[in-house]
Amino acid sequence: MGDWIMDSGAFTEISTHGHYREPVADYANQIRRWKSCGNLLAAVTQDYMCEAHILAKTGLTVADHQRLTIERYDALVAEDTGVYILPALQGWHPHEYVDHIRQYGDRLPHGAWIGVGGVCKRQGNINSIAAVLMAIHRERPDLRLHGFGVKTTALQSGLIQELLYTADSMAWSFAARKVGRNGNDWKEAKTWANRITNAPTQSVWVFA
Repeated sequence: MGDWIMDSGAFTEISTHGHYREPVADYANQIRRWKSCGNLLAAVTQDYMCEAHILAKTGLTVADHQRLTIERYDALVAEDTGVYILPALQGWHPHEYVDHIRQYGDRLPHGAWIGVGGVCKRQGNINSIAAVLMAIHRERPDLRLHGFGVKTTALQSGLIQELLYTADSMAWSFAARKVGRNGNDWKEAKTWANRITNAPTQSVWVFA
């Protein structure tokens, strides 16, 4: 196993149960267990997504989810796992992501690597993804942004490629399985990533 990021399973937990069933310490123990398997670059914090159907599941507000995301982040950092904890920005409208940056405050030092939640649900509207990323960039151009669950369509945008430092995606696995190949083969992921990197980029117009 090479370089990798550990996912917290946040979407499954919150969308299915409306809360985290296990304490932060249990996730921290999993991070410690797996950190020697390859080069674990980071473990994603246990965030609370802000899509409308998730808010309906929890009965809480965007502000509540942002607060809980930071509380969970602080608790995980305090566990001192020896692995970088990737903080996550949450919101839905661009200004909400900016608000969340300000709530994090000094937790996000200059050049911090930070995840951007909610982009995977916007694949039908690349302009919407770009608007969120640009709002974050205007507030904190120093931040290195990671896109969660970014699909091929978005990654083919030159602007989105420019705004993102890193991204994860399962598009390669879906594409392999669709044609009867192994959707768990790392070589499929590498081939897909090379294709994205070398493909012509698309222009995106963003209207603020």
